[in-house]
Amino acid sequence: MASAEAGPPSPAEISKAFAEGRPDSLADAYRCWSSLIFTLALRALGNRADAEDVTQQVFVSAWRGRANFDPDSGQLGAWLTGITRHRIADRLAARGRDLRNTEVAAQLAGERPAVQVVDDLTVDRVLIADELDRLGDPRRTILKLAFYEDCTYPQIAERLDLPLGTVKSHVRRGLLHLRDRLKEVTGDDTSR
Repeated sequence: MASAEAGPPSPAEISKAFAEGRPDSLADAYRCWSSLIFTLALRALGNRADAEDVTQQVFVSAWRGRANFDPDSGQLGAWLTGITRHRIADRLAARGRDLRNTEVAAQLAGERPAVQVVDDLTVDRVLIADELDRLGDPRRTILKLAFYEDCTYPQIAERLDLPLGTVKSHVRRGLLHLRDRLKEVTGDDTSR
């Protein structure tokens, strides 16, 4: 992509080339951001093989979905980080499903179930944080104020200069969305 004299391309140049679908931009993006993606995955998953798989999945998914990336609305590194969060949540959810299947198989075989490494609560927390980031404003801000900053509905309404009923509606709809997403990922059809 860049000549030897010019040095490596800048992140902005890589982003533009990636959005245009230039094949060499995938290799440039990998060189630029793979260590960040791998580090995020390794810290979240605690397993080198899983982190390597997630890193590969992120770049494959990004390349396949590059039509959804707009370099004018954000940096490629941030977009890749968002994909990474999704892949980590998917991997944690898969671990939870695998662990439940192993426990059921062990119980059927009369063996003692394996020790749970990643609990369902951790998977749910990662998924919820990811889904909150996907919500549009003001719903995202309202839910974060309610649950991370422990604000009451009247405090949120005053802080955001919104009617109290609007705040309550956003919280209710946001919670329904999060519940449905948790059911979808965990495969659980019962209410939590």
